[in-house]
Amino acid sequence: MYNVMIVEDSKPILRNIRTLLGSLELPFQVTATAANGEEALELIRQQPVDLVLTDIRMPKLDGLAFIEEAKQIRPQLLFILISGYNDFEYTRKAINLQVFDYLLKPVERKQLLEVMERALERLRSRVPSEAELFQEIVAPEVYADLQLGDQFRHYGKLLILIRRQPFTGRRELWNAEELQRRLDAMFAPQLCWVFPTQVPGQFLAMVQKTAADAYSSVYQCLESVRKTLEAAGLAATIGGQLQSGDPDRLPELYHRMSGILDERQPVHQGIVVDTEIPQTLVQPEGSELDRATAAAFTELIVGRRKEQFLLKLNEQLAKWSSHNIRFAELERFIALMTDAFSQAGGDSETGHRLELETSSRRLLDADCFERFGENLLEWTKQSFEWLQAQNRKSGEELFRQIEEYVRLNLYSYLSLADVAQKFHVSPSYVSRVMRRYAQSTFVQYYTGLKIKEACRLIACKPEMRIKEVSDALSFSDQHYFSKVFKEYTGCSPSDYKERCPPNNPDNSS
Repeated sequence: MYNVMIVEDSKPILRNIRTLLGSLELPFQVTATAANGEEALELIRQQPVDLVLTDIRMPKLDGLAFIEEAKQIRPQLLFILISGYNDFEYTRKAINLQVFDYLLKPVERKQLLEVMERALERLRSRVPSEAELFQEIVAPEVYADLQLGDQFRHYGKLLILIRRQPFTGRRELWNAEELQRRLDAMFAPQLCWVFPTQVPGQFLAMVQKTAADAYSSVYQCLESVRKTLEAAGLAATIGGQLQSGDPDRLPELYHRMSGILDERQPVHQGIVVDTEIPQTLVQPEGSELDRATAAAFTELIVGRRKEQFLLKLNEQLAKWSSHNIRFAELERFIALMTDAFSQAGGDSETGHRLELETSSRRLLDADCFERFGENLLEWTKQSFEWLQAQNRKSGEELFRQIEEYVRLNLYSYLSLADVAQKFHVSPSYVSRVMRRYAQSTFVQYYTGLKIKEACRLIACKPEMRIKEVSDALSFSDQHYFSKVFKEYTGCSPSDYKERCPPNNPDNSS
């Protein structure tokens, strides 16, 4: 059976299509319905779907936008558009999205049967060989020699995804042969196959489905696998579930399971996840790196405050050491720091950006968490040293860029924070650069340029009123403009205008 989703905001139309589909006697079953594109996207993320019938015009997310996003999640999905006659030209745009076919409202049984029979042919033509199912799962050198015997085809499977725990040693034991030996001994006489995947340190085991019958639940079976491997010195996080439904969904199921482990794998102690059961991600207090803390680390990098950063990092490492933080959090933190160091240095050296990324990834290969912490601190110190060297070279260049930027924005309002955000540096760093190269604060410098421009406007365009000049240059009000103008020129705008000679040679009006 192939799974069908109907996306239609009109309940009567949805019911009619569902009834007609049920009467066709084709191997299709409606497993999901949605009233708009947003609901449909969420359902596609959660459950297997082969074919989607969707209206074009819907609230929140229209049909074409929905299809475009859905193809990012499930590239192989077939889409059939449900269109009114007035939507015909709009429907043509769907050609670029490779929509399979379309139905005109009101949907009739004969029309639906023809389209669904063609869709069935397309879906059946896609059925790959069993070996092809592993192409995007296993390592290329394994796929080249992959052979699956008849026994593999004859049994339902329990899928077990085994991932090596980070910061653990004994890597020489982490190979398919060793895992195959351990699992064969555990599950005999049930059959078992172990495949090394494209993810380093991750293996897919497929065990004869009846092996799970010896346990009270799939979870207990997976926990037994984890303990067996741990006793052999192979610390792991385990995810798994029974392979149900269409076996051709193996790649989709594998990637879903792998994604769950990506988010759930902890650093210090392996866990077991029954990936078929929806679970809320709950972390112990203090183990997550919240947005405010991440922003604080980034701000310290932008502000070149090395000692404060190292102190805060030591505190964070101590928190992580006492909590079973998720590995994904460490990966995100290191990626964030790499990006912050690179941007703070101006991204001027592509080679150094690549070097930062390469060296930061090596941090996660440490054999223990303590070594990881030491390496991270050393990497941070070296990154700050590089950043300080960049600053010595780039301060004058930054000033030239700021000068050009503010001259282009004299008729707007710029704050110190706006400029800092534009150039990916801290406001305090902008202030230091301005004092060094302009001998003034940013506000004084920017205001001075505005007043010079005001003088030019008054001289060149005498027909402009003082209020018009003030508004053009984005001063808050004319009174404030006049006050600032007098501070910078020694006279009021009106007096300055009277002093300007008529027929000024610069007059462009």
